[in-house]
Amino acid sequence: MSTITPQILLKAYAAGIFPMAESADDAGLYWIDPERRGIIPLDEVHVPRRLKRTIRQGDFEVRIDSDFDAVIGACAEPKPGRRSTWINSRIRGLYGQLFRMGFCHTVECWQGDALVGGLYGVRVGGAFFGESMFSRTRDASKVALIHLVARLNAGGFTLLDTQFVTDHLTRFGAREIPREDYHAMLDEALYMEGDFHAFTEDADPEAVLTLAQALLPTAP
Repeated sequence: MSTITPQILLKAYAAGIFPMAESADDAGLYWIDPERRGIIPLDEVHVPRRLKRTIRQGDFEVRIDSDFDAVIGACAEPKPGRRSTWINSRIRGLYGQLFRMGFCHTVECWQGDALVGGLYGVRVGGAFFGESMFSRTRDASKVALIHLVARLNAGGFTLLDTQFVTDHLTRFGAREIPREDYHAMLDEALYMEGDFHAFTEDADPEAVLTLAQALLPTAP
């Protein structure tokens, strides 16, 4: 891992593996290839009724790729029930380089000048690999996730990889699939070229909700 570069990292994602650190204080990284992989099927996303109301109320201004350093820094902060994080300095450096290369993206929720929630992840072909999310106020990370799904559907993506499945993500339709099935989905997605910036209607709640719950066409 001592010679890992952004280019190697992109190849790793394309091969179905991703890096993690033991903790923020550990300079080492190791590769992960879970036997069961978490995904959110982009044509089966569930948006809870209360969250729909929150999105329609427009409590947050959603921005894209405006402050990567603040987002990954917030994702690395300790929070209740988690005293440490896997986001170490090497992770920050590598993903910062991917961001500047155009392969790493953020979805951010703002209230005035305050960044109150968001997420970041990596784009390769028609696959998006969600890395981490955070929330400093109620529903902020959830709103960011729904905006992400809308953006991926608008941009022709076919795979949203969550790596693992949490109780939080199962509310939106996340599920685990066997490694072999995941790799088959990934191989198919790599033949696509998703456009992360195709969606320009983050300020329109109805457009976001329509696309987030879109039924994608079935492949022939």
